[in-house]
Amino acid sequence: MTKDVLDMTCDVAIVGGGPAGLGAAVALKQAGVANVTVLDRESEPGGVPRHCGHPPFGIVEFKRICSGPVYARRLVQKAREEGVKILSRTTVLALHPGGELSIASPQGQGTVTASKVVLATGVRETPRAARLVSGGRMHGICTTGALQSMVYLKNLIPFRKPVIIGSEIVSFSALLTCRRAGIKPVAMLEENASPSVVWPVKYAAALLGVRLQCECQLLSIYGNERVEGVQIRDRFGVVRDLECDGVLFTGAFTPEASLVRMSHLQSNKTSGSPVIDETGHCSDSAYLAAGNLLSPANVAMKCWADGRRIARSICSEIAA
Repeated sequence: MTKDVLDMTCDVAIVGGGPAGLGAAVALKQAGVANVTVLDRESEPGGVPRHCGHPPFGIVEFKRICSGPVYARRLVQKAREEGVKILSRTTVLALHPGGELSIASPQGQGTVTASKVVLATGVRETPRAARLVSGGRMHGICTTGALQSMVYLKNLIPFRKPVIIGSEIVSFSALLTCRRAGIKPVAMLEENASPSVVWPVKYAAALLGVRLQCECQLLSIYGNERVEGVQIRDRFGVVRDLECDGVLFTGAFTPEASLVRMSHLQSNKTSGSPVIDETGHCSDSAYLAAGNLLSPANVAMKCWADGRRIARSICSEIAA
């Protein structure tokens, strides 16, 4: 990255290099927008699928079934082939009125000024602290995203017999990741009376030999240097200990909306997501939002399609 990149202008800047952001970028270039720049804080773009080493991805986008990493690489390759400029390891620090962004990269800080900015920062899973689960700080506690990063990108195994908390669609992804790594969960706990997603979680858990316990609440985690067990309350109100060597928190997604909360944009008081109109525009018309930042947590192809929808909205505005 050269010095002049630190202070630059473009037609459309996209914050986030996941399926929504890359889908928007490709659609904009295909529609004839000259200068489209994607800003991504990770060392490699592609978003969450980059460390989901299992299928199915790409059925709608590429008419084939891909693993997450293959799908992410194809998204990035397509964007570059269309002429999208992708700046990785570039963090957006602040959103300013009129489409001006403060950024930071290994080369220093600067600004990006764009006619339109698409916010596609995605979501994050709720960690243990935000769920108010008591217990000490020890090894063996993580979210699905952290597990997948360790398993698929770093060749690390954080535990062998964890308890999985949650039964959302991402919990199915967690089950597949565990199977790939030779991890054998001792149970999957769900507070509600039935799984959040019946298909495929309920059947996958049974198929993989993982006991799904509904109406079961995690009360605390205990252990010394690493997790040794958890205390749970079952559907009958009985409190008991369950031996395990890790706790895997899945789902309970919240929008990655820190930038929005700190900005001049109007946001939803509960979720933090930006308030948008029917065309995807935020309270400052220079900004639009797409993907899981708005409605967590959709699968990759829905985020990709939403990015393309936002691109059409921008193109219609330019044409008018």
